[in-house]
Amino acid sequence: MRKLVYYVALTVDGYIAGPGGEIDFYPVADDMAAWMNTQYPETVPTHIRAQIGLDTPNKRFDTIVMGRGTYEPALDVGITSPYRHLRQHVVSTTLPEIADPEVELVPGDPVALVRRLKQEDGMDIWLGGGGKLAGTLLPEIDELIVKSYPVVAGAGIPAFAGELRPTPFIPVRTRSFSNGTTVTWYTRG
Repeated sequence: MRKLVYYVALTVDGYIAGPGGEIDFYPVADDMAAWMNTQYPETVPTHIRAQIGLDTPNKRFDTIVMGRGTYEPALDVGITSPYRHLRQHVVSTTLPEIADPEVELVPGDPVALVRRLKQEDGMDIWLGGGGKLAGTLLPEIDELIVKSYPVVAGAGIPAFAGELRPTPFIPVRTRSFSNGTTVTWYTRG
């Protein structure tokens, strides 16, 4: 069965972005960028892949599930299909429509969507954000891949938003990079 994997960047104080969706405060390092491009190339948006000459097949994911806040920055710059190399699902009760046939708008239950996707053949499913969607999908998340950056945001979008729902995960591996970032893989406990 396919897994739902929350592959996410996180500040020391638990935010995935600033209050306005800002992510430009994450420190960039060449060794980490090269590692991400090699290990998880499908998590690089299609237009950036073209700019950096990243032409490699998907290794881990063939589908992304994201909330409106994750999708909207692409729309703001005129990109309607940010991950053309993946099946794209945008969960939103406020978007009236998506004018790109490559992107499926999911106005209903994201848990039902993920359960259906898990039953299909294919690679794993990337939960690309945001925190509200991650909070809703917490019972379905099989694995976390957390890029912990050595920065405090002070305010912003939490990694998981919603009701109190303690859920154990077990760390299984960690890797560090020159910018002080660590990546930790967790499986459901």
